[in-house]
Amino acid sequence: MKFFIDTANLEQIKEAQDLGVLDGVTTNPSLMAKEGISGDQNVIDHYKAICAIVDGDVSAEVISTDFENIIKEGEALAKLDPKIVVKVPMIKDGVKAIKYFSSKGIRTNCTLIFSSGQALLAAKAGATYVSPFLGRLDDIGTDGLQLIEDIRLIFDNYGYATEILAASIRGPLHIINCAKLGADVMTGPLSAILGLLKHPLTDSGLATFLADHKKAAEAKA
Repeated sequence: MKFFIDTANLEQIKEAQDLGVLDGVTTNPSLMAKEGISGDQNVIDHYKAICAIVDGDVSAEVISTDFENIIKEGEALAKLDPKIVVKVPMIKDGVKAIKYFSSKGIRTNCTLIFSSGQALLAAKAGATYVSPFLGRLDDIGTDGLQLIEDIRLIFDNYGYATEILAASIRGPLHIINCAKLGADVMTGPLSAILGLLKHPLTDSGLATFLADHKKAAEAKA
């Protein structure tokens, strides 16, 4: 399973990269705004800064919703760095754009997926990734993990190369369950990734080891 971090915060991206498990980054206009990044050139410069940190894919999202401008934005983003994956919304013109990008060798991430039918359309259009949003489905009382399971079954049935990128991850349990279901990628906050490190028995066991070592050293002295 690939680990992506869902943020535009450079310090968090660096921390995840330094941990040694980071495979990529996903961003969106809301995450950019959260970091105070606005204006076309500032956004472009920020994408370049992210690409300079990470070794893997960086999803950069278009903000247009019509075919012509999605293409214009996407082609400009793809030229910024070979790591860029153009993030396109699951709308009619978005699907058309994914098909176009696929024919031109431009990789895409179809975002805002909330049904297996949407994922199937994106895969047929040639999306590199589809991003089903687990957390947002959970928020409205729908089982987001069931969507991951359904998409996995459909893609395996027909041999689609499109990767399932589990998005809107809220915590470590989401990550574990997505891994069990065969999601290819997860993207979430740094806190969710770091949460996988934690277990009270690890903490108590380490404390015991260190205390025993200290006692043995003092006795020897």
